[in-house]
Amino acid sequence: MTVVVDNVLMASILVSSMIIASAQDNVQFPVTLVFIGVGLSERGLFREGDSYSNAVLAQTGRRTTRLDMRPFTVDTDTGRREWRQMLLAIEQRLVLAGKHPGMLADGLSDYLFARSTGHIGSLMTLINRGCQRAIRTGTEHLSKELLDGVKNDAAAETARRELENALDGRRITTRTAPGTRRHSG
Repeated sequence: MTVVVDNVLMASILVSSMIIASAQDNVQFPVTLVFIGVGLSERGLFREGDSYSNAVLAQTGRRTTRLDMRPFTVDTDTGRREWRQMLLAIEQRLVLAGKHPGMLADGLSDYLFARSTGHIGSLMTLINRGCQRAIRTGTEHLSKELLDGVKNDAAAETARRELENALDGRRITTRTAPGTRRHSG
């Protein structure tokens, strides 16, 4: 069983409930907990106790593997390929009547990078909201014009101008070299 928790406050309630339930039933069960959030370490999710001796005996911290997800970067060929592959994967899963191969990965790559600053959460928020707008308006595809009317998270919007200037000035690009592209078909 896998349990995904995207709210740190709910995490402690969930874990406490599971421990109580298994203790009452004297049952052990395999479970994978996936905690998603910012500052989980600082909130004490991976440690127990307030002293070294308590930390040595802590079970949560010793049974937890922390995995970080870094933002996408486009300062190397590898980074640009990863960005393109992410856009191609998202593109395949879009449910819009007017979608076409390359809509995101070819037509909107630089734009989406500037709007999301390479962060997957910001990217998915923008695309989800864009798809909702495309469906409501009957456009049924994503374009710069449509996405310009979509608000994104505050952090991405704050960093957006600097990235747009760098992309417009061709100081950076999300484009891969022609011989290294995975096709969008």
